Amino acid sequence: MQDASQQFSLPKGLYLLSHSVGCLPVLTRSVVGQTYFEPWQQKGGDAWPTWLTVIEQFCHELSNLFNANSADFCPQPSVSSGLSQYLQALPEQRNTTAAGKKKRRVLMHASAFPSLGFAVQGLQNIGFELTLIDKGYDPNDLEAWQKYLSDDVAVAVITHVHSNTGIVSNVPLIRQMCQAHNVRVVVDVAQSAGVIPIDLQEWQVDALLGSCVKWLCGGPGAGFMWVNPAHIEELRPKQLGWFSHQDPFEFNIEHFAYAQDAKRFWGGTPNILPYASALVGLQQINQIGQQTIYEHSKSLQNIVLAQAEQHLLTPLNLEQTGGTLCLHLSQKKSVALQDKLKAAHAYFDQREDCFRLSWHIYNTADEAELAADMFQHLP
Repeated sequence: MQDASQQFSLPKGLYLLSHSVGCLPVLTRSVVGQTYFEPWQQKGGDAWPTWLTVIEQFCHELSNLFNANSADFCPQPSVSSGLSQYLQALPEQRNTTAAGKKKRRVLMHASAFPSLGFAVQGLQNIGFELTLIDKGYDPNDLEAWQKYLSDDVAVAVITHVHSNTGIVSNVPLIRQMCQAHNVRVVVDVAQSAGVIPIDLQEWQVDALLGSCVKWLCGGPGAGFMWVNPAHIEELRPKQLGWFSHQDPFEFNIEHFAYAQDAKRFWGGTPNILPYASALVGLQQINQIGQQTIYEHSKSLQNIVLAQAEQHLLTPLNLEQTGGTLCLHLSQKKSVALQDKLKAAHAYFDQREDCFRLSWHIYNTADEAELAADMFQHLP
């Protein structure tokens, strides 16, 4: 994948942190200049048509990435912000049990990214409650999901790829079970979009939340949400602004009408710069293809795992993980591996006994061999 690696600016050394921040595409600086700074410099307030085109292009690239309509995507500053928005927009009439009790419980696995739980806790004042499936259960344990799906659960939040284990959730199976209980399904794809193919037509979930900072190589701030168009009319976002309006330029303070699509979640004056920055990464991921990226990542992971698996505290099945190798080692082996990675100027991170090493399209087989060699002669 030499050609693909040349499309990105990589830090010197061995870059294995795509689960944290994806590398900067070579063209991003020039595209941001052309689409954001130059219109601002040359047109001032008349730059808005060009700037709004950036958002249109951003949503178009998302529609290609996820096989959905661009109108059903809306920019969001973060995944947790999108979740908060979605929960507050739920209709009262559908969120009651057969006994008339309000459905305000939000269910997710305890290994979900903490920010998602914090978003729910921030809505306690309006009745939402967070319920966590115990970490002792595998995220794909359907019996565990069944156990926790009480009749007052309004929304289940599925983490597609878990950041600290790499485990991939079986979204279609969990979605089917949840919707059979009249529970809405929201999926967090922050750790999967860009490295695992996702088809929203196959998933049939209620909402999807993501970010461009990781595998989509877009930098921070360019989050997004997708809302199933079958349910958009019943959702009433509470954080409104003129770009939530069906006609933002009507300018009648006495009349508000929701946008007919996901843009009703947009809010006030839109932020442009993060989306201009994210555009090139999205375009390049789409051009390369997520299936190609997935297969490349798995081939590199296999090279590393062939040497690493004998040292692991817990076995790893690459068919059930995303783009990150989450390797659990003993303390003695951890210290030795950490020293070797640092000597190679590797970018990686470690959560307790777990090393997280991510493999993207810009990583090479030579780099995978280098990492694999580090597992030889561990104590």
